Order: sequence, then C-alpha cells, then structure tokens
Amino acid sequence: MDMEGYVYDYYNYTDDYDPDVIEEESVHKHKSTCLSEAMCVSLLIVNLLIFLLGFFGNALVIWIAGFRMKKTVNTTWYLSLAISDFIFCTCLPLSIANMVMDNWIFGQFMCKVTSSVMFVNMFSSIFLLVIISADRCVSVVFPVWAQNHRSVKMASAVVGVAWLLAFALSVPSAIYRKVIDHLGRTVCLNFYPPHAHQIVAVTRFLAGFVVPFVIIIGCYSIIIFKLRNNKMTKSSKPFKVMTALVATFFTCWLPYHVFVLLEVNHSKLDHNLLVTGLQVGTSVAAANSFLNPVLYVFMGNDFRQSFKSSLLRKMENAMGEEGRTISRYLSRSSSMDTRASTHM
Repeated sequence: MDMEGYVYDYYNYTDDYDPDVIEEESVHKHKSTCLSEAMCVSLLIVNLLIFLLGFFGNALVIWIAGFRMKKTVNTTWYLSLAISDFIFCTCLPLSIANMVMDNWIFGQFMCKVTSSVMFVNMFSSIFLLVIISADRCVSVVFPVWAQNHRSVKMASAVVGVAWLLAFALSVPSAIYRKVIDHLGRTVCLNFYPPHAHQIVAVTRFLAGFVVPFVIIIGCYSIIIFKLRNNKMTKSSKPFKVMTALVATFFTCWLPYHVFVLLEVNHSKLDHNLLVTGLQVGTSVAAANSFLNPVLYVFMGNDFRQSFKSSLLRKMENAMGEEGRTISRYLSRSSSMDTRASTHM
C-alpha cells in the first residue's frame, strides 16, 4: 500500500519521505545544529521554562486541590486539569532532548507515548473547560436542580467520561507515530496512509477547537444574560478564573491548529514558513500547561491582597472562590424560587 510520510515531530518537519530509500539515506551522518541556530536555542529555552514552571506549578496545584482543600465540584475540575498538564510536562524532557540532539533515542514506544500524551492533554483540557462552562451555566439557569444534583460523585463521573473521550481521540497518534532512519538520524514521525492525515487534522480541529469554542461561548452568553437580567450579582469574580483559563487555552492552541491544517497541503506552501510555524505553534501550545497554575495563583485575589497572603493561601482562594460565590448564588436563587412557588 502506498504510504504518505511526513518527517514531523514536535520540532522537526521535512518534505515528503520515500520509504524505499531509507537505507540509502541512513548512510549519511547527521550532526545536530540546534545549539548554533538562534530559533532553536530560543525554543529550547522556552520549553525548558515551560517544563520547570509546568511541572512544579501543577504538582503544587495537585497537592493543594487533592490533599489540602475540601473535595468539591470545583476542586474536582481543577485537580483534573492539573493532572492533565502535569502528565504532559513529564514528557517534555524527551522532546527537549530530541531538540538538542536532533535525533530520537527513546525508541518507538516512547515515540508513540509522547505524541499521544500531547493530544490527551489537549482534548482533556478542552473537554474539562466545556464541562466547567456547562456546569456554571446550569448552576445559574437551573439553581434548584443544581443545588440538589450537583455533587462530587457526579463531577468525578463526568471527568472520567471526558478522559475516556480524550484517550479515544488520541488513538491516531499511537497508531500512526513511528520511528525511522532518515538522512543519518533516527526520527519520530507521523506516517499516515492516503487521506488519513487530512481526516485526523480536521477531526482534531473540529473536536478540539471549533465545537468546544461554540459551546463555551454559548454557555457564557447565557450566563451573562441571566445574571444581568435578574441583577442577582454585580461581581464578576466567580468567572474570572474560568474566563482566563478559556482565553489562555484558545490563545495557546489556535496557532498550532492553524499550522497543522496548513500542513495538510504543505507542498503548496513555503517550507521554512511552515517549519517555523509548527515549531512556534507547538511551543505556544505547550505553554498552556504552565499558565493554568499561574492563573490559579493570581486570579483569585486582587494584587494588593496577593502580597499579604501566602502562596498556598492564594491558590486555595483562587480555586475556592468560585465555589463559595456560586454556592451563595444557588442558595439565594433557591430561596427566591421557594418563595415564589408559595404564591402560585
């Protein structure tokens, strides 16, 4: 069967590759030039910072949300997000080493794992953001139902479904990712059969970006309309963290999706532009994994209060503030609905 090969991993992309000439090309000795190229060095530094900040930042969130705070629906959401980002960050050193050496030395199994983890992280994050948005919307529109049915057990079950879907949509990476010898180096690449590349790219764009974006915007539009119409609250604090998380996610992932879609017709585009776009887009997407815990810290309180409280307290306030405000809103709405029902 004819195969369409793309020598493309997190930081490498070359023209189409002919599997019939693997052995001929492998006689060339390849030397890494990353440390002598400004772009590669810049991306290397950026990814090292992403790894350090993301690894320790998400570990801190996992410790606080998982062991120091009372288990609530909100901490369930944020704990799952932190676990997703933490797992992704643990795989970054392999990609960083690949950048430096310009050679994949970790074998085919880890080649498949690192790529799959990236997409599990992408899909699980966006699905969780959709779930949180829907949860907020239901809490505002149907406060009595939410007061009676919104539980940690249900939240945990929903998170489990989101993770299963994320794993299912990441299967193509496990199937089509391969290790081959190319121009004297070992490369971890996507090796697609005809038309599979287009199908995978479009599916990821729709399921991981367009559809979630529409749902989230819809949920927040309903929330804003409901709150303004009822004049139940004048504070925007309940939605600050969530809004920042959503905006950060889409800002980080949009460049990646744009260049992945362009990659489908890479023969018609400037090669250097596509290489740079894929490298930068992937690094910007990876940055989302360390920005989430940063938002947990600084979005919960105002700037002056953040200097007066400890780091742990700031993170607890950031993650717990939404729950307290939503609970007050639910209680107030339930009380109003009860009083209204006695007059009907």
